[in-house]
Order: sequence, then C-alpha cells, then structure tokens
Amino acid sequence: MVETVQWTPQGVVMIDQTKLPRSVEFVTCKTYQEVADAIRTMVVRGAPAIGVAAAMGVALGVLQTPADRLAAEFPRICETLASTRPTAVNLFWAIDRMKRLYASLDGSAPERIRQAFVEEALLVYEEDIAINRAIGRHGAPLVPDGMSVLTHCNAGALATAGYGTALGVIRAAVEAGKKVHVFADETRPFLQGARLTVWELQQDGIPVTLITDNMAGHFLKSGRIGCVIVGADRIARNGDTANKIGTYSVAVLARENNVPFYVAAPISTLDLTLESGAQIPIEERAAEEVTHVFGVPVAPEGTAAANPAFDVTPNRYVTAIITEKGVARPPYEASLAALAKGE
Repeated sequence: MVETVQWTPQGVVMIDQTKLPRSVEFVTCKTYQEVADAIRTMVVRGAPAIGVAAAMGVALGVLQTPADRLAAEFPRICETLASTRPTAVNLFWAIDRMKRLYASLDGSAPERIRQAFVEEALLVYEEDIAINRAIGRHGAPLVPDGMSVLTHCNAGALATAGYGTALGVIRAAVEAGKKVHVFADETRPFLQGARLTVWELQQDGIPVTLITDNMAGHFLKSGRIGCVIVGADRIARNGDTANKIGTYSVAVLARENNVPFYVAAPISTLDLTLESGAQIPIEERAAEEVTHVFGVPVAPEGTAAANPAFDVTPNRYVTAIITEKGVARPPYEASLAALAKGE
C-alpha cells in the first residue's frame, strides 16, 4: 500500500505527489509551517490525506513550541494550516478535532499535552485507513462484475492515509473476486488521473486505461462503463458534492447515458452546516497551471486563464453516496443526517 503521509521521529514524511509518476520521492516536513506549505503546493492532496497531514502538522507544532508559549502559539499553528486550501472540509475537521483536544487538556502537564497530540495524530491516521476499508466494503457490491468503472481525479491511497475512497471501492470489488477495468480521466490541469490514479492502479495490477477528459462522454455512451465512482472534498447536507473540476460534467454525461454515478467519501467530508453546494467555497488556483504543463507553455504568452480547482455536482445527478457507515440515497438530507448520527 502506498504510504502517503507518515509520522516519524524526523518529522512528517510525505510522498511528493508533484513528482509522480516520473520519480518516487519523499519530503520530510520538520515544522508545521512546512506541513502547511506541502498542503498548499499539493505535495500532499486529496481531502482525507489533507486532514491527516493537518492533524500531524498541529501535533508537530505543539511538540516544537515551548510550554510557556503554547497558549499564544496554538491558534497561530491552527490558522496557518487552515489557510492552506479552502474547499476540502477534512482540513477543518481535523484542525477542529485537535482544537477540542487542546481544550480538554487545559491544565495538564506540558509533557502530557505533547504526548496526547502525537497519539491523536496517529489515531486520525489509523482511523482513516479503517474508514476507507469500510467504504470499500459498502461500495464493492455496487460495482458491476465484468464491466468498466470510470473515475475522475485521484481518490485512492494517495488521496488518503491509505487504500482510498473511490479507488478503495474498486480495490474492494477486485478483492471480492470481481473483474474490473478502470477508465481514468486525465483530469486537467493538474493531471491527477494521468499521473496518480493510473500509477496507483498499475502498482496493484488493476487494469486501467487513461483517457482525456473530453473522451468521457464517448465511453459512457459506448455501454462499456457500468458505473462512475469519484471522491469528494465537501458534501453539503442536501447531497450536492464538491470534487475536482470536471466532475460535474462527468455526472451530467453519466445521467444522459443511464450510468450510475457514485460518490465515495468518509463522514468527515460531510458539511451538514451547508444547506447546498452553492455555499461551498471554490478554490481558485494559479493561471499558470492551465497555460503551462510542467513548466512548458501551451498557450500564447499573456493568455488569461481561469482555474477553479473544484466544481459542484448537484444532488440530482448523484445515484448514491458511499460512506464508512453505509450507503446514502436520495433524499440526502435525511439519509446523510442519519448516517452522520450513526443510525
């Protein structure tokens, strides 16, 4: 299994996802500021992985802050990490979890506080892997045997602490004995599908075919694709789902061709404070990611470019949402709330 992010005595070690698949390199973040920079620059990406990295970043900051300065420094640690990426709600979920831990330790000895933060960060990591495997178990029965699955972006081990959400469902289906082939959208402009999803699936020996984003409609119409499975960065309480830019287009094409469209995500990706996807903040990234590919210009100099990192798929296009607690189906306001409560 890919080790996306690890807690070590040297610091928080991450596989550098900006270098894949050309080379497998690791980055060691020795301070919480370096963890924040790794999240911001997409050395680590994917909502669950960002949450795990943030929890470890907070723990690292607590470890390295003198006891007499922690009360003043702790809010700065949390704010630095929270300011990195606005859309992935797991980032804020993890930081809020560490804030609650800090409040519960009020008056504790400094050494106890440091130990508790390390233990909590490791618990977030371990829970994420267990959650992903549970998502896989719930989702595997939805994957048709002997057909292809289309996925967009990367929601695999690289986007989590391990195993994956959307790719976790595919892995679980394969482990259950199903014959599954994957079509992976390249996912412009950062090419997470081409660079990361294809690489991951090749490591596991799962058959995968890379297609450009504008080929999705052609293959969905072909009858070869049994379902679409994607991850999510934030899900509103009505089931509207924010995921990598281009997901909305795939969902519309899936509906047009009567192909089930599934979202796989942990309960921590739910944002039940938001009535709909219209309230989800959408990160806008640098224009150079669109006008250049790996530093090579593909547009005339001075070209204006828009680069929203995410789009929102309205709930009417989502067949079901697969979580570690079970599968939610419309109406989502009721089913997601029930799963969030553990019902």
